[in-house]
Amino acid sequence: MSQANSNNDAIAGSAVDAGFRWVAEWERHEATWISWPHREKTWPGRFENIPDVTERMIRTLAEVEHVHVLAGSPESLVQAKRKLSDANNVTIHDIPTNDTWIRDFGPTFLLSKDGSKLGATRWRFNAWGGKYPYERDAAAGELICKTLNSQGKPAHEGEPCMQSFASSLVGEGGGIETDGQGTLLTTSSVLLSSTRNFHWTRELVEAELMRMLDIRKVLWVDGGALAGDDTDSHIDQLVRFIRPGLVVAAVSYSSDDSNAAGLALQRERLTEMTDAEGRPLDVLPLMTPPPRLIQGKRVPESYCNFYIANDIVLMPTFGFRETDDLAYGILQDLMPDRRVICQDASDFIWGLGAFHCATQQQPAVLPLL
Repeated sequence: MSQANSNNDAIAGSAVDAGFRWVAEWERHEATWISWPHREKTWPGRFENIPDVTERMIRTLAEVEHVHVLAGSPESLVQAKRKLSDANNVTIHDIPTNDTWIRDFGPTFLLSKDGSKLGATRWRFNAWGGKYPYERDAAAGELICKTLNSQGKPAHEGEPCMQSFASSLVGEGGGIETDGQGTLLTTSSVLLSSTRNFHWTRELVEAELMRMLDIRKVLWVDGGALAGDDTDSHIDQLVRFIRPGLVVAAVSYSSDDSNAAGLALQRERLTEMTDAEGRPLDVLPLMTPPPRLIQGKRVPESYCNFYIANDIVLMPTFGFRETDDLAYGILQDLMPDRRVICQDASDFIWGLGAFHCATQQQPAVLPLL
């Protein structure tokens, strides 16, 4: 098993045994964590636009919840402080990173079952099977947890503000999705890939997810893929829960698209699945835009990469009016209690991710009595 990052300060036990569970993204947040972009190689030829996109995302989210920003590098710390100098509800942390995809290298936050305490599971991170430099990203989760413990208030006197739990599983937050009621969606191409979890069986992976997230049923959603995706098919680009029992699934704009057959197979398989409560999944299509190339390479555009925050949904748009409008209408109809806010991700996606990839939610704990 890979030893991609240390979890020296984490508890080497089961998060479930300690009374924690992984909650759905639509449950109330205390904050969102974001990593300021600084690696120009992630967006070659278009990096100059990316800090402005990130600033808009941060300011939008800061209207509804606190935003924690990892500075990334000494130079980007200066830039982030300058751009966000007048922003309310934002805290910048001098935490180094390799890249911006905090969904994948950040901790998966948990809540105690009574809602009174924050926890986190920290997966081992090796940059999607060793594709890119990752040493600072792999260490960032520990620094995030230490920061929260140093700044927060414990639920009970003498206890840490939060507990983090060490997992030996190599994985990324974008590769898992939950309904908050014990069901988890993932793909074999991610968690069972030889570059991540060599010698792990499906049964061992499921047992670890159950031990660390309080999951009762793992659904392996295989078949779908997006051309240009470098994550080996993260679920947050393919299928997302809207609420328990209901998912949206990416489908191709055209049957001629190279993604079409796989996404159709994925949707068919989803309709045959039941969740942890035994309910058949209601599967609604979310059409991807037509294929688009940047510098001759296909970019993996998907509206499934939206982010659910307090009272809003941050949805990426890609400059194709027909599917942009269609996705907005579908998501707004499905989540009428939230305002869907569309922001242009047509440059951001050149980094091969969108807004869900660039965010990580921290759930809110119940107030102390």
